[in-house]
Amino acid sequence: MKKNRSLVAKGLSLSFLTLCSRILGLVREMTKAHFLGTSALSDAFGIAFQVPNFCRRLFAENSVSVAFIPTFKKYLTEMEDDDGRQKTQEFISATFTLVTFLTVLFVSLGMLFTPLILRLFFNDAYQEAMSESVILTRIMFPYLVVISIAAFFQGILNGHKIFSPSGFTPILFNAIVIAATYLLSPHTANPARAMAIGVITGGCVQALFQLPFVLKNGWRITFISLRRAFTNPGTRTVLKLIGPTVIGMAAYQLNDIVSSALATRTGEGVYSSIQYSLRLQELILGICAVTIGTIILPDLTGFAQKKQWQDFCGMLTLAIKIMAAIAIPITFYSLLMKKSIITLVFASGRFNENSIKLTESVFSFHIIGLFFIAVNRITAPAFYAQQDTKSPTVAGLVNFAVNIVAAVILSRSLGGGGIALALTLASIVNMLLLFIFLGRNPVIDVGSVIKSSIIYIAKIALFSFIAALPVYLLKEKIIALCAGRGRLFSQGAPVCATAFIFAAVGVLLLAVSRDPLIEAITHKIRKSQ
Repeated sequence: MKKNRSLVAKGLSLSFLTLCSRILGLVREMTKAHFLGTSALSDAFGIAFQVPNFCRRLFAENSVSVAFIPTFKKYLTEMEDDDGRQKTQEFISATFTLVTFLTVLFVSLGMLFTPLILRLFFNDAYQEAMSESVILTRIMFPYLVVISIAAFFQGILNGHKIFSPSGFTPILFNAIVIAATYLLSPHTANPARAMAIGVITGGCVQALFQLPFVLKNGWRITFISLRRAFTNPGTRTVLKLIGPTVIGMAAYQLNDIVSSALATRTGEGVYSSIQYSLRLQELILGICAVTIGTIILPDLTGFAQKKQWQDFCGMLTLAIKIMAAIAIPITFYSLLMKKSIITLVFASGRFNENSIKLTESVFSFHIIGLFFIAVNRITAPAFYAQQDTKSPTVAGLVNFAVNIVAAVILSRSLGGGGIALALTLASIVNMLLLFIFLGRNPVIDVGSVIKSSIIYIAKIALFSFIAALPVYLLKEKIIALCAGRGRLFSQGAPVCATAFIFAAVGVLLLAVSRDPLIEAITHKIRKSQ
């Protein structure tokens, strides 16, 4: 119970910051919808931002979670004297040197070959959009350098179990992008370029904001020679861990690239509608899956190093249960109220009725995959904690193959919805593979993790179904009652009212069943008073 409360306490703190970040991220997407809608210019910006963002997810975030944090954690554990601290400082300097050198080199080449890269996404009918996308990509490509440095700083802080500064930086990023769009749009060729300037500015702020916290912990951020950086034992361990994982992560990220290429060829606005739908999905993923995954990685690593496998399995099970308690109810509710949610969030400016229909057609297929994607993101740290990068790599390759085949087949009949459904199917396969691979470790009792999780998942699904019934019966009457009074009220009031009904029934069911997670949260609230 003490460990449960500790995880819940950390989760509540980081989840609040992540919630603010994701809400601002949604506002950022609303700003994009207002200025760009589902136009060709919106597709051009989306693809341009995806190129450096793809590289960020592949190298920056992946390297930190898979390789840097476990290695840095080991250095901290063994740091008993001045010599140990010096070795840790040398490792930090070596890693910083490599991160900066490699990303600057990669970005330079990427900006040079941008037109060739973008030909993957645009056909001859999209030449105007492609020309604009080239400009936007070259504005935003350096974002990879600064966000990689920001991820490196985050790794140092997370290694010390300091999460708040890194949790706050996305809030700054989204606020800067939103402000830049409104302030600079009158002074740029189009609003997309204003947003692009906001992206690179926001990335710089993300790195600079975390630097004082790193320095406060006694670490210097300095360059060393490339030879020393490449030969440092710590960085060699990091590179060894990253190698196979990059392949698997590349496969996972290539899902987005191929899906994007298929979307831009399916019709104008399809790519943008998929991105708007994913933004709604990522709002929930960011609050729960990413938060829980970030928090449990240092502890899972510690349990693995100390061979405390019972605690290891207990924490993994708890994380999955927390995920189920959040994602499954939200999935039920979102399926019922999807049109009202999309209209409320995005329908203004250039986001018209056609944009609503396009986004709604893909959102249903995206949201049913929410729980499976979330479980994948919180199960992966269980492998990284054991320094096993091969298993997630294989799962990622299979995920890629399933997604591509399914997307090609389903997009022909379902359009954008088929591309979204393919992602969900691939996520289910990926989740099953991860648990199969986890079961190969004889010291990990995967059976108990799965059995306990399935029972809890079934309970949450049943409770969600029961809570959904009054919403299903009342939603049309509530929508009709609020109609004709402006978008914010006519759509916002039904969403709030039905969400309250759904949540009230769900929480009541959890309370009556004496759910352990509810008890842990209640204890934390009482303790803080």
